[in-house]
Amino acid sequence: MDPMYTHISQQYNAELEDIRSKVLQMGGLVEQQIDQALQALVKGDIALGEAVIMDDTKVNSMEVAIDEECSQIIARRQPAASDLRLVVAVIKTITDLERIGDEAEKIARMAVRLAGDERPKNNYAEIHSLGMHVRTMVHNALDAFARVDIEAAFNVAREDRKVDEQYEAVIRQLITVMMEDPRTISRVLNVIWAARALERIGDHASNLCEYIVYLVKGKDVRHTSLEQVEKEILGRPSGS
Repeated sequence: MDPMYTHISQQYNAELEDIRSKVLQMGGLVEQQIDQALQALVKGDIALGEAVIMDDTKVNSMEVAIDEECSQIIARRQPAASDLRLVVAVIKTITDLERIGDEAEKIARMAVRLAGDERPKNNYAEIHSLGMHVRTMVHNALDAFARVDIEAAFNVAREDRKVDEQYEAVIRQLITVMMEDPRTISRVLNVIWAARALERIGDHASNLCEYIVYLVKGKDVRHTSLEQVEKEILGRPSGS
């Protein structure tokens, strides 16, 4: 248990640790959803894609359960200072994790649709590469949350721009494919939807990092540029 959240009441300690632990469990399930959705797309595995779609209800159930537990802590414990920030950060985090799960489900649906189509020679390598990039972002954001590590959170947030650039390159490549062979339009449009879902996962992973800043510093940095946040929080230019 982080000393930041240590209390005389062992039960209160246990409650705070429980919601932290459950966030990481939910995050682990979401990471698995991303992995399996990507595998379903790359391998043309309909069964795996359908399993991801079915498992989305587990992610939704975890969000509801953790949210209820947070509400109970607020009602019974009336937390203040860092404790309240933890509970609020957890509520925000699970909302984004649920949305990441939704995006993984979209990818799985595209995988099921694409399974019967003619496959490109590279087996959607560009989508897999983008997917592994955002999956690593999610993993590292959850790790930063677990360690309450603001430096690691900034490192993850910086990756979002690289993801955006990679996404734009993929879209340009896919548009070229459609222009060269109009017969591919239907298939490529589904691939574009999958790429868009991955780009959104990167955005949500970046949001998770903002909540870590809020948790540690008590500062809401939404709608603030990364450069400005790093200058204010760390006292240095972005990326230095």
